[in-house]
Amino acid sequence: MSETREQILEEIKIQGDLVRKLKAAKETKERIDEEVAHLLALKAKLGDGPATPQKFTLKTPKGTRDYSPQQMMLRQGVLDKIIAVFKKHGGEAIDTPVFELKEVLTGKYGEDSKLIYDLKDQGGEILSLRYDLTVPLARYLAMSKISTLKRYHIAKVYRRDNPAMTRGRYREFYQCDFDIAGTFDPMLPDAECVKIVSEVLDTLDIGEYVIKINHRQLLDGMFEACGVPADKFRTICSAVDKLDKSPWNDVRKEMIEEKGLDASAADKIGEYVRLNGGIELVSQLLADEKLKAVPSAVKGLENMQLLLKYCDAMGLSPKISFDLSLARGLDYYTGVIYECVLKAEPKIVQNGADAVEEQGAVGSVAGGGRYDNLVGMFDPKGKQVPCVGVSIGVERIFSVLEAKNVAAGIKTRTNDVEVYVASAHKGLHEKRLSILNSLWDQGIKAEHSYKLNPKLLVQLQYCEENQIPFAVVFGDSELTKGIVKLREVKTRKEDEVPLTELGNEIKKRLRN
Repeated sequence: MSETREQILEEIKIQGDLVRKLKAAKETKERIDEEVAHLLALKAKLGDGPATPQKFTLKTPKGTRDYSPQQMMLRQGVLDKIIAVFKKHGGEAIDTPVFELKEVLTGKYGEDSKLIYDLKDQGGEILSLRYDLTVPLARYLAMSKISTLKRYHIAKVYRRDNPAMTRGRYREFYQCDFDIAGTFDPMLPDAECVKIVSEVLDTLDIGEYVIKINHRQLLDGMFEACGVPADKFRTICSAVDKLDKSPWNDVRKEMIEEKGLDASAADKIGEYVRLNGGIELVSQLLADEKLKAVPSAVKGLENMQLLLKYCDAMGLSPKISFDLSLARGLDYYTGVIYECVLKAEPKIVQNGADAVEEQGAVGSVAGGGRYDNLVGMFDPKGKQVPCVGVSIGVERIFSVLEAKNVAAGIKTRTNDVEVYVASAHKGLHEKRLSILNSLWDQGIKAEHSYKLNPKLLVQLQYCEENQIPFAVVFGDSELTKGIVKLREVKTRKEDEVPLTELGNEIKKRLRN
């Protein structure tokens, strides 16, 4: 059927509208292209100039912190005391890379392996940040074919843990390790490691503490006696390890509901892990019928008996406790395990933006144990190097000592300057440098003002504020006589000293 005039006109109108729309769209595209070209030209004019800074929250990464000069001075003092104890026991220092091949760390930490920081593939090597200093030591011994070593290592380690900053638990933190590698008679190196822990804490004067000790073979024997399947020993050990932070009912619930342990076996474990004491507890357990039937439990108890005997010979009995709840969940432990905790109750103290605990309840401040099979995991021939070691939890110790200083109003010095060279009037800056140079050449720690003509009062106030013990004060009249005034900053007492004898006189007073 032929179209009517009206239909044809309507179709022309529709087609016309479509053509106009298409034309407009083309013009719009051309306009957009022009604007893009204009923007690119403007950007090119900017060249490599600084970009507008983006707003972001200025903070340290989660689980890390900065340390002020006062905090660093305290930390260095603590580390120096720890190193002195390590050296007294014959320790030699080593260092290892902050990251290891991932396969070196994998499978060594039990359930804690999930806390390892993995790194992006760089150049074909899959790496992870070190979780502790023990596994790197084992790798070092196997790689270097070393069978005997008494080493200490102080360095940072990394754990993707849930941090508790007020309790000294971070994602980046220092460990101070002392380990004895080699084949020796039973329990002698182990007892010395317990002694080292005691000496470190006594030297730091951190407060009363108790060193809990147990034995991994005894734990495995106890699990066997209680009906725990052998393939669940490690996972049940990890649950028991939480008893220092969680009540028994929570741990029991985890064993049954999460680990799939029979309720009756969990209840039997509960009877043992509540026990603690000394040599008398070892005798009691050696008489236990269920434990007597398990060789590994008997072996563990015999080792504990020997360890307690050696600790008693070193005067450690009042400071140690044989505690069956101590488990330490790391997979590599094979023998004695120990952990040191502070006795005192916590007291939170505000320190600026940080809240730190004044005493105790910061968790373990030291721990360790025997690991006889770890080195063999890395040796191509499976050669074993028995090892035992201890790790000092310095971050938690720092938190306690910082808080004690804050509570006592103690201001920590931030440098070791022994003497300040102060001029009494203008034009003496070159003479200051000459005296300073002489003192530095004699090994004396000294400083002065970086102003040409500082006021004498300002210089002396600086000495008092920074707890510098001595100040050398001089002017033209003193220099004419060939003397200077040696001022004791604390008492403000001054004595005239010949310039030629200044270094010797300062050294003598520092010794006194």
